[in-house]
Amino acid sequence: MLFTRDVLEKIKKGEIELAFRRWMLPRVKTGSLINTAVGQIEISQVSQVKLTDIKKEDIKLAGYSSMEELQKSFYHQGKGDVYRIELNFSGPDPRIELRNKANLSDQELQDICLKLARYDKFSKVGPWTSEVLNLIAENPHHKAADLARASGFEKEWLKVNIRKLKNIGLTISFNSGYEVSPRGRIVLQYLNDKVKSTNKKNY
Repeated sequence: MLFTRDVLEKIKKGEIELAFRRWMLPRVKTGSLINTAVGQIEISQVSQVKLTDIKKEDIKLAGYSSMEELQKSFYHQGKGDVYRIELNFSGPDPRIELRNKANLSDQELQDICLKLARYDKFSKVGPWTSEVLNLIAENPHHKAADLARASGFEKEWLKVNIRKLKNIGLTISFNSGYEVSPRGRIVLQYLNDKVKSTNKKNY
């Protein structure tokens, strides 16, 4: 569920408490949390409604001045039913604190590596986590399209899987691309050192 930065700021301030979307099926669930550029947004309630049942107060709480303006927002959303989504600002994105935590214990480091190993094991393209982390480290602030050309990975595949790394605090997303986080740099250094040590033994 996407919002413009302006709408996100208004949600954070409590100026917007509702959203309306036209979907074939609901894309968010009651009680779920959405990570956004301003922090976490909580979805308090999701319900299907008819346009004729939408009140003037609800239109204003969704940030629109009129029903006509609300309906215009549906033009790019395709066909489907109209859903009324109650939402509120929940708090800071916990991934921000996580990505800055670089003082990792041995157990924390091992837990992260086990998670990365699972990503590698169940990937259709084979092991990728170390390669993608190194790719981002060597090409900071490059967009997914640039990274795709440099690596041979598909752009959309990269975006989905870099998000997995972001969710465990290893990367940071910017408008202009990506960067390995302080936490990610520690993990990447450990992984690279492990590869070098293995290569020396084999040599």
